[in-house]
This record gives sequence, structure tokens and C-alpha cells, in this order.
Amino acid sequence: KSASPQWREQFDFHYFSDRKDMLDIEVWRKDNKKHEELLGTCHVDITALPTKQTNCLELPLEKHPGSLLMLIAVAPCTGVSISDLCVCPLGDPSERKQISQRYCIKNSFRDIKDVGFLQVKVLKAVDLMAADFSGKSDPFCVLELGNDMLQTHTVYKNLNPEWNKVFTFPIKDIHDVLEVTVFDEDGDKPPDFLGKVAIPLLSV
Repeated sequence: KSASPQWREQFDFHYFSDRKDMLDIEVWRKDNKKHEELLGTCHVDITALPTKQTNCLELPLEKHPGSLLMLIAVAPCTGVSISDLCVCPLGDPSERKQISQRYCIKNSFRDIKDVGFLQVKVLKAVDLMAADFSGKSDPFCVLELGNDMLQTHTVYKNLNPEWNKVFTFPIKDIHDVLEVTVFDEDGDKPPDFLGKVAIPLLSV
């Protein structure tokens, strides 16, 4: 019930400079669980923004009254990676030793925002639900930690896919929950949900 809402939410997107990406933003109004109304859209050309600084943008909503105030920073991404099992980032003993020293108890308060790293090895799924008429699925796996999101490649026509990928996330809040969701790729349509697990970091 506000015409001037404040969200104060931060989202991190992993952007690669060789892509010509637009950031698409939609503002929605929700009356109840069933009724939603689009209040406007706006777009930001990421390639046009100066890097390594915070850009304050006031974006008018297209074809609708109102504007959106945002802070957007384009900066080198640290700590986030996707790799194969054979080149696992924390598999090198010397690198593990450096990280252990970086996060030892005596360094706990050196950088409050630098909590640590989470490394997840997504190996495979077993006995997934068949989402296609052929009795198969085209599964891929999405990992979300806070507002960070990474995903595997799609394994086509398979109910027992093997991804064998290693994902590394920087941890910003020890109370975050790692959510791992399996979807079925469905061409231009939204993907079908095949299953999900949630793992609180404090349980690891």
C-alpha cells in the first residue's frame, strides 16, 4: 500500500563483458495471490555504464507513470566460478592452505563482509521425473545462494543426468540457504520444475 516503495535489495548478476546485455526490469503490483498487474518496465544498457564505480540511475517507467531509482555497479567478479571436476578450484592443496589461513579465527574481523567460500560439486541426479512425451527429460540444475545464481548445462533426453561441475560462491551471510533446483528445459517455454533441495549453510 505504497506509491513510493523502498526495497533496498541487492542482486548480483554474473556478467561477461563480451556479451551485449540489457538489464530488463519490471515493476509489478500484487493485489492478492491471484491478481498481478504490470506497473511498468525499464531497460539499462550495461555496456554503456562506466565500470568500477557505482552509477545512480533514475529510470522512467515506459508507458506508465513513475520512475525507478537504482544503484548499479559493474565490477570485476571475484570468488564466483564454474569449473569441471578435474580443475576444482579448492582441489589444489596450496590454495586450500591459503584459504584456511585467510579465514582462520585470528582473521575473523579483518573484513566483516568476507565470510568465506562455499564450493559445491554437482555430480548427477537419479530417477528424475519424465517431463516429455518421450518418457525423458532435458534436465539442468540451478544453484541459488542469497541473490547469487549459477546453473549447469542441460543434459538432453536423460532421467539420470551427470553434470560433474564445481560451483564456487562467496558467502556474504552465514545464515543463507543454498537452494538447488532441477528443471526440465522446454524450448522457448518456461522450464518445468523437477525437484528441489534446500541446505542451510549452518548445517554444513
